[in-house]
Amino acid sequence: QVQLVQSGGGLVQPGESLTLSCVASGNFFEIYGMGWFRQAPGKQRELVARIISGSSEYAEPAKGRFTISRDKAQNAVYLQMNSLKIEDTAIYFCNAQLSRRFREAAVEYWGQGTQVTVSS
Repeated sequence: QVQLVQSGGGLVQPGESLTLSCVASGNFFEIYGMGWFRQAPGKQRELVARIISGSSEYAEPAKGRFTISRDKAQNAVYLQMNSLKIEDTAIYFCNAQLSRRFREAAVEYWGQGTQVTVSS
């Protein structure tokens, strides 16, 4: 059983920072990519940032403010969010693409979600 366990998040004021963490646990062969998505009320889930095969990709709202990083040894991914804005308020989800066994196709997993609220 594979699990993605998230931590971090909370309530901050505009301009402040937060760091989200996500650790993958369980039985799997290899993680190909990890990332972060978010879903604001009434909106679809959208990509924030992801790392696939060592290359990072950021959605436009995250560029210059957010930094994604991975710790392969810990099967972890982090999202450092600086200069937070009210419009960053959303539930943030960790995502991983991994194979559970050798030569098995990659499967997508999601974390439980964590609320980030930016409010004055």
